[in-house]
Amino acid sequence: MHRITRIALASCTILLVAGCAKKEPAPDTTAVMTPAPAPAAAPTLALADVAGKWQFNSVPMTGTDTTPTKYVLTATADSAGWTLTFPDKQVVPLQTTVSGDSVMLASGEFSSQRRKSAKVKTATTLRLVDGKLQGVTTAHYAKAGPDSVLQLRSEGTRVP
Repeated sequence: MHRITRIALASCTILLVAGCAKKEPAPDTTAVMTPAPAPAAAPTLALADVAGKWQFNSVPMTGTDTTPTKYVLTATADSAGWTLTFPDKQVVPLQTTVSGDSVMLASGEFSSQRRKSAKVKTATTLRLVDGKLQGVTTAHYAKAGPDSVLQLRSEGTRVP
């Protein structure tokens, strides 16, 4: 066979094989992508769900001092009348608000249980988890300096 005939025959064979090959269907680009469903919203916390007395321990999140601050949280079915009561009988009134599944507590200035002769204000955010109130308390001490803020992990169990 001549060289040109071989090239022509080879070219025809390649075209024949390419033409007979199975083709995958092209992806449908007109299909509309549906977004993933939004996660279910956390149930809103009702203050009535946490009304009662709770025994709390709050432990610093950093540092070597792991001594818990102990107190009783008295919670009511509305935002009025919430208090902290410390072992020394000091009672601290709280401002209470709810946002979604969290309850936020803010105190006015009171005598610190952790730092003698110091005044402190606290802000706490709690969630009801497996029958316990859990969250973080941020203590703001009335003196200037790098150690004027302390964060504590807080957990309370309902008092029968």
